[in-house]
Amino acid sequence: MAISPNQYEEVLSRYSDSAQATHLLRQYRPYLEMMPSMRRPQESLISIPLPIAEIQIPATAPNQRSQVKSLLLPCDLVFLMCDPEWKVKTDVEILILIHRPGETFSALLSRWRQIQIILSRAYSWDMPLQHRDVFNEGASRQLPLFVLFKETSRVIKRGMKAARLPHVIQPSPPEPQTVTTETLVPDK
Repeated sequence: MAISPNQYEEVLSRYSDSAQATHLLRQYRPYLEMMPSMRRPQESLISIPLPIAEIQIPATAPNQRSQVKSLLLPCDLVFLMCDPEWKVKTDVEILILIHRPGETFSALLSRWRQIQIILSRAYSWDMPLQHRDVFNEGASRQLPLFVLFKETSRVIKRGMKAARLPHVIQPSPPEPQTVTTETLVPDK
């Protein structure tokens, strides 16, 4: 059974909400334990859907200035951990890669490799409006978390295990229930 675009969109929209993002991390405990405060999860985690990184490109000549280039990363979400007291981002960033409909194992893995290359330079995040005041320079720890579905092929699941990549499997969404109305005919 193939992954439907609706499944992908549902997961992306659900975990774009910081309150729901903690539910995803609960499925992969080592990352959940990196949250600065479990008492204040919405202040400890910033979820950025379809993140944009502002990459610092150093000058190539002595009389040039360095440039900033904005790039849409090939991941679906980034979770930034923040200290709720100081409103400062910690050194941990979790990059969420959701298995997309029709995506192969090599394509999914290639997205992660592209992110590693892009974030190997100095960067900062284009932050959501409500978090513009948070210091958001890059981190030394970018950790991937792959989100698969029950319908994801065995090849991809086997590849994730073989590569020892952190992943979780989302349950299938409930099937929409059809409402049927029956006309009751009284017994005669």
